[in-house]
Amino acid sequence: MAEPRPEQPELNEEELSQRLAATLRDIHIPPCPAILTRIQNEMQRDEPDLRALAEVIRADVALAAGLIALCNSPYFGLRQPVRSPEGALIMLGLTKASRAIAGLVLKEAFPPSPAMERFWDASGTIARLSGWLSQSASLSGRARPDDAYTFGLFRDSGIPVLWQKFPQYPQVLRRANAEAVLGFTQVEDQSLPTNHTVVGSMLAQSWWLPPEVCQAIRHHHAFHLIGAAPAAPPGAALDSGARALVAIAQLAEHLLQQHTGLSLTCEWDKARLDVLTELKLDEASLRQLYTESGPVVAIKA
Repeated sequence: MAEPRPEQPELNEEELSQRLAATLRDIHIPPCPAILTRIQNEMQRDEPDLRALAEVIRADVALAAGLIALCNSPYFGLRQPVRSPEGALIMLGLTKASRAIAGLVLKEAFPPSPAMERFWDASGTIARLSGWLSQSASLSGRARPDDAYTFGLFRDSGIPVLWQKFPQYPQVLRRANAEAVLGFTQVEDQSLPTNHTVVGSMLAQSWWLPPEVCQAIRHHHAFHLIGAAPAAPPGAALDSGARALVAIAQLAEHLLQQHTGLSLTCEWDKARLDVLTELKLDEASLRQLYTESGPVVAIKA
């Protein structure tokens, strides 16, 4: 008869934090782009040098064009069109400009990969849908459109990090997408030393995204913290802004799935009640959104 294996001692919170920190250091989260650090440094000054920042942006033709186009989209709510990087900085302000630029350079932080192209396309569509939903008649005022758009882009940013680091991650991701009972991150945690919500929130923090966006990224699969069941343990509750971002983006992903049949997961079945409760939507409103969201999904970035 085999001897029983000795029980492993439980780690205390400090030891768990140290182990997690070591794991994250080893994963190599993409460093904050220099332009974002430059913007943050300028924000600390009494008189930020917008002209110098605009010159840095203008030197990157794709970034300059993308920033101008994004500023003129509905998600940033500008009353007059922007025609230059300096105009974008003036009209948006440095805080919003930083978020816009972060979204534009996110994909460039990772090596090109044909296997990830559909992921980036889906993230862009979910971001557009999230920004659009935050302005729709039934959800107006629940979240700022620029925050909803930014969260949609960064919500799953931990996935490409883990995809690069762990050869088995594509298989883990397929299991998590198909899992009907366990939480998405539970499936990841069974096979990996961390999960995409932890990594994504770390990336967002290091890229200077606002606290409620980082909090929402960290907990965007914890549907029990929104909607019908805000009976979270002390310290685990989400603030209202983060709850709205989680619910809007989950609805956006569901709308994408309804229209395209792509990016399929079991998450809507787990989240449906809490999302509809959080957003105060009934079935009739949901059906209307199915119809109205079609043109947004069809937009080509």
